[in-house]
Amino acid sequence: MADVAKLAGVSGQTVSRVVNGNDRVTAETRTKVETAMKQLGYRANVAARALATGRFGTIGVVMFNLTTVGNVQILDAVLAGARARGYSVSVAVVDAPTAKDVRAAVRGLTDRAVDGVIVIEARVLDTPHLRLPDEVPLVIADSKTTYPHPSFGMDEAAGARAAVGHLLGLGHATVHHVAGPTGSNAAQRRRAAWQRLLKRAGCPVPPAATGDWSPHSGYTAARRLLTGDGVTAIFAANDQMAVGVLRAAAEAGLRVPDDLSVVGFDDLDFTPFLSPPLTTVRQDLAAVGRRCLDHLITQIEKPPAVATAGRLVRPELVIRASTAPPNR
Repeated sequence: MADVAKLAGVSGQTVSRVVNGNDRVTAETRTKVETAMKQLGYRANVAARALATGRFGTIGVVMFNLTTVGNVQILDAVLAGARARGYSVSVAVVDAPTAKDVRAAVRGLTDRAVDGVIVIEARVLDTPHLRLPDEVPLVIADSKTTYPHPSFGMDEAAGARAAVGHLLGLGHATVHHVAGPTGSNAAQRRRAAWQRLLKRAGCPVPPAATGDWSPHSGYTAARRLLTGDGVTAIFAANDQMAVGVLRAAAEAGLRVPDDLSVVGFDDLDFTPFLSPPLTTVRQDLAAVGRRCLDHLITQIEKPPAVATAGRLVRPELVIRASTAPPNR
């Protein structure tokens, strides 16, 4: 740093300000310092900076599944936002969401010197009396309200109400449901909102069929549902299972939407190109990732931070050609 300061003709403090992104440096001075750094091949000593600032410039992320579309969208937003703000990201993937494994993952991240941790889809935090290491700030990417840590997520119930309300508004007597796996908080909230809205509307509440988020499970569940009478509308808990529903309907000789209306959840990039294009609930999961990251960095840099308005991101119903009034 002293060599950089000498070559640029500035003080060591000015070089430190440039290295740490301090705004109290003119553009001309910053350019001189950065040119000198490049000429000398200067790289910041991360360990020394951590000793001086008490921060490592790294955020930890704990995930339970790298194949789930929603989890990956949240992670992508965290990675992009962290990079833009000068932080690196260390990811720990937990195969089994048990209290023991999650504690070990968080402990492993803190041992590798992170400034804070984001836990994505933290259904293990439902475990009674679970205590996570509290050496660093921790934020949950989930819409549950009872966690002991700040949390940000999608308003799953609002999305399900929009889907079911749309189908009832078209005149369907009730709405059948292909639910997500019982271990998923998101699936539980979508299923509960579906049940509550049907009851409130005075409609029959048929038994739900359960899938595992995959197209094949949606296909299998829909084949079971379609063996019954009076099935005119199906709300699938995600778009991939809705694809399976469309296939099962076609094999059963049903036309969508003339004989059967179908609604999904997620608005994945392929949904406008299905036949017919799928009515679905659009989630802005990138916004969830950004809110988690923003709050965590505020906790790191300007504690104490309090989670206030904007904790839940409201989804949007996208109406396409897979829904219509029932064919009476």
